[in-house]
Amino acid sequence: MFKRKTKNATTAIDLTTINEPSSVITEQIKTLRTNINFASTDRDLNTVMVTSATLGEGKSTISANLAIEYANEGLKVLLVDADLRRPTVHKTFGITNQRGLSSWLGHQIKDINQAIQPAVGNLYVLPSGPKPPNPAELLGSELMTSFLAAAGEKFGIVIVDAPPILPVTDSQLLANKMDGTVLVVRQNMTQKAVAREAVAALERSHAVILGAVLNDVQSKELSNKYYRYSSGYGFKSD
Repeated sequence: MFKRKTKNATTAIDLTTINEPSSVITEQIKTLRTNINFASTDRDLNTVMVTSATLGEGKSTISANLAIEYANEGLKVLLVDADLRRPTVHKTFGITNQRGLSSWLGHQIKDINQAIQPAVGNLYVLPSGPKPPNPAELLGSELMTSFLAAAGEKFGIVIVDAPPILPVTDSQLLANKMDGTVLVVRQNMTQKAVAREAVAALERSHAVILGAVLNDVQSKELSNKYYRYSSGYGFKSD
């Protein structure tokens, strides 16, 4: 299903792990990657979904930076934009979104390789593609299941940037297709009741919850720049 493309990669924009490789934030993304690896020592972890409770909690930024750090570790990585309603990955990496996941799931293209684009180093990106009229049905389909299985075999790890769990059913339909799920919540934004509701929705979907990311943690020890963007990570054991 997958072939290696040889065209030149597009340089990513506005990503801390690329622009500031020695920063506190980059170190925290590395810690997140390490914690995910530790959380999966007793199981294969080929596909990881990153979602959030609601909009605006930073899941897409974390997904992109996490994918870069796995690529920096030497793995061949595929970052999939499965947020078919509000896609952002193509903007982050400055690539075209004319063809993508929705194009293949909706049978507009026959070969998924037509939509996968090289990004940075070992990182490849599958953008969302044009917005479809039936995103939940596409993501919950058997075709999506077979894609994830094939991608998990071809790539060292597949990071899926998924829609928020509560506003729509898309991520609930995706959750049980993934080897693991990371939930992003934002300090001073996500209410505890909302976070608990998101966890409950994932559990109802039989998701393997690897842990949670507490994003935008405020710290007096960091400069104003990091005050706005720094992240803390906490993982529960299974």
